[in-house]
Amino acid sequence: MIGSKKIMNPLNRKYWSYQLLKQANSLLKAVVLLLLLGACKTLPEKSFDFSGIENMVYSGELQKAELLADSLKATGTLGATNLYKLDSMVDIGNRIRIDFSRTEADVKKQLSKYYPVLDSTLFNQWETKQKLEMRLIDGEKRYFKNAVANLFRLDDEARKQKEIVDGFQVDSLDLFRLDHTRKIISATKNSGETVLPVRMKLTYLIDVDVNAVPDGEMIRCWMPFPREGNARQKNLKLISTEPENAKIASNKNLQRSVYLEKRAKKDQPTIFRIEFEVETSAQYFDLNSDEIKPYDTESSVYKENTCERAPQIVFTPKIKKLGHQILSGETNPLKKVQKIYNWINDSIRWASALEYSIMPDISGYVMDTRHGDCGMQTLLFMTLARSQGIPAKWQSGWMLHPGEVNLHDWCEVYFEGVGWVPVDQSFGLQDSQDEKVRNFYRSGIDSYRLIVNDDYARELSPKKKYPRSEPYDFQRGELEWEGGNLYFNLWSWDMEVEYK
Repeated sequence: MIGSKKIMNPLNRKYWSYQLLKQANSLLKAVVLLLLLGACKTLPEKSFDFSGIENMVYSGELQKAELLADSLKATGTLGATNLYKLDSMVDIGNRIRIDFSRTEADVKKQLSKYYPVLDSTLFNQWETKQKLEMRLIDGEKRYFKNAVANLFRLDDEARKQKEIVDGFQVDSLDLFRLDHTRKIISATKNSGETVLPVRMKLTYLIDVDVNAVPDGEMIRCWMPFPREGNARQKNLKLISTEPENAKIASNKNLQRSVYLEKRAKKDQPTIFRIEFEVETSAQYFDLNSDEIKPYDTESSVYKENTCERAPQIVFTPKIKKLGHQILSGETNPLKKVQKIYNWINDSIRWASALEYSIMPDISGYVMDTRHGDCGMQTLLFMTLARSQGIPAKWQSGWMLHPGEVNLHDWCEVYFEGVGWVPVDQSFGLQDSQDEKVRNFYRSGIDSYRLIVNDDYARELSPKKKYPRSEPYDFQRGELEWEGGNLYFNLWSWDMEVEYK
């Protein structure tokens, strides 16, 4: 873990040969590295360039990146800021190892149920077409931990083979949404009003692994907490926390949290828990092109929500080209949103995602692979929309449909004369002959949403010392101790919902 001197994640350990090399030649490596970087002992802290190490991490040369990072630290020339940056890069490598944890043998064993005799040509085709996600890490093929599950989502023939073995399974959430959205549309008398409120009691728990932190050390925990002020979310009440003395972040925080502290105890798990009630409602906008006014391009709303925000919202030549292709000269804001939404619906499949912290360009990844989860599809939608002059902002938290409780991301778009309108890209066009039901999620949201975030990549309160496990979204929570960040592999979470 970053900056940790008391505990080490096993993923940080090098092979014994590397350890010997490190001990025997650290001084020589330091001198060589400094010459390569053009550095000297008096070089100002801000002038260090770590792009070479960063490139090694993202290209899968993790051992080499760690070796160079250790060599550079051994020179003693780095200040606190640069040590933080360097440790963060090395930590990204460890996260990549966790996400790409399966060997080729692991993957073939998972597939053996459906392909007892697996043709190597077919296997290679899945890899080449990025339907079976793989990276070379330190020269070895390593597969995404959810690669097999994603294969059945991304390849039609593989999905058919799975259905032959397992049988066809109806998606209960799809059926629930169809029925629920029909009711929302029927209940909406005035476009944009909130309807069908649902009262819920939520209990969220974080369980830190036994001995993940040394005995007696303080663990700092940030847990997701609902934002207030949105018409779809009200009557919020915090019931209890464990431990007590929680600090609730101001509603001004666009990523809102409850902050807790607790000391680790040897051989015991560390539990954090919050319990609260909230009322959430649905909202549907029955829009038509004629009611949308031209944008006031000088307004703060327009400027703040049509700009780039590197690294995840960047108007690359590829994004601009795609946006122009999708819109084909369209100028009406509503039709622009509908065309972008429909293109992503038709072109990008839902698939389980890599951790966002290991993805330097999410929109580019989605365009290249033609798949992504809810947040990845939302970021692509937002990037395309903003690049074409449509104000769009992030919104996320939880989907709380009965039996389908999970993390979820969506967004809102702004129409002049109407205001902010919810858009759920990944829920897509529904299987219905009724156009309003089919297109519901282009301008509506259901009752079962918990809004925790009204933006992405915003500071938590109090400020976190170490890099976040999830630098953009905030749903599961964040933890750290004096020795470093506690990544997701060192704790688990659980959300219980009681519908009132």
